[in-house]
Amino acid sequence: MFDGSKFTREDVNFYSEGTRCSAWLYLPTSDSKCPIIVMAHGLGGTRELRIYEYAERFAQAGYACFLFDYRNFGSSDGNKRQLINVKVQLEDWNNAIEFIKKDNRIDGKQLLLFGTSFSGGHVIWLSAHRDDVKGAIAQCPYTDTLATIKAVSLRYILKKIPFVIADLLSCITGYHPVMLKLSTYKGENAFMETDEETYKQFVGDAEFINEVPARTLLEFVKYSPGKYFSRVENPIYVAVCSKDVLAPAEKTIQLAGKTKYSICKKYDCGHFEIYLNPYFAEAINDYISFYNQILKNLDQV
Repeated sequence: MFDGSKFTREDVNFYSEGTRCSAWLYLPTSDSKCPIIVMAHGLGGTRELRIYEYAERFAQAGYACFLFDYRNFGSSDGNKRQLINVKVQLEDWNNAIEFIKKDNRIDGKQLLLFGTSFSGGHVIWLSAHRDDVKGAIAQCPYTDTLATIKAVSLRYILKKIPFVIADLLSCITGYHPVMLKLSTYKGENAFMETDEETYKQFVGDAEFINEVPARTLLEFVKYSPGKYFSRVENPIYVAVCSKDVLAPAEKTIQLAGKTKYSICKKYDCGHFEIYLNPYFAEAINDYISFYNQILKNLDQV
C-alpha cells in the first residue's frame, strides 16, 4: 500500500563511462515496486536548482524518481568542469536508466522520463532511440536551433562569438577556458536572460556554478532534437511556454505534431516562470495526471 505523505530520498552513485555521477533516489513508502521517473536538469542546471521540487511531488504521487547530475556538473565527478557536451549527456542519461532499472525496488518495465529546457530535448531524443520508454514529459524543451536564433535575435549570437573564439583558442594553448554566464538579467551577456525578479526567484538559495565554457554555444548550433519527434512512439507530453524566447512555443508545437503520440499544452509564462507558482502548480498537476494515465493504459494491456 502506498502512503502519499511519505517518501525517502537516498544519495546514490552510479558510473557513466567510468566516471562517478551523483543522484538522488526518491522512493515512495510502498509495499510494491514503483514506476520510475528518470530526471535531469537543463542547460548547466543541477539537482538543487528547482527540479527537485518536481521529484518531491512525483514521489508524493507514488513514483520513484532518479534525479542525477551530469558528469562535470554538481556533485558528479569529471575533469572538464562545466563543459556541456550533448553526446556525454545522452550517455549519462542512458547509463542512469540502465543503472536504476536494476534496483529491485523499482519496476523497470514502467520507465518514464522527465526533462526540462535543454534536457527536454534529450528526452525527445531518448524517446526516439529507446524502446523501453513508456512515457515522457518535455518541459519547455529546446528543440530547434534556428527557431531559437530567430527568437533571441542575431545580435544575441554575435555578442558571444568573440568569447567562443577565445575559448577555442584556450583549448589549443592550454589556458583556462573562457567562461560565459549561464543565466542572468536581461542586458547582460549570458546564454539565458530573463528579468531580474524572475531570475532571483528561479535561483532562490540554490548553490550552483553559473557559468560554462563559451564553446558551449557550438553545442546549441549542432543540436536540434525536435527533428526526432517523428520517430517517437511512446506518449510524450510537451509543455510549452507561450512567452518563451529560448525555446519558442510555436516551433516546438509544429515539430511535436510529427508524432501522433504527442500531447501539447501551452502555459502562459516565460521559460523560467514555469518553475514558479502559479505555473508550477498547474503544470505539476498536469504532469502527474499524464503519468497516471500512462500507467492506467499499461495495466489494461
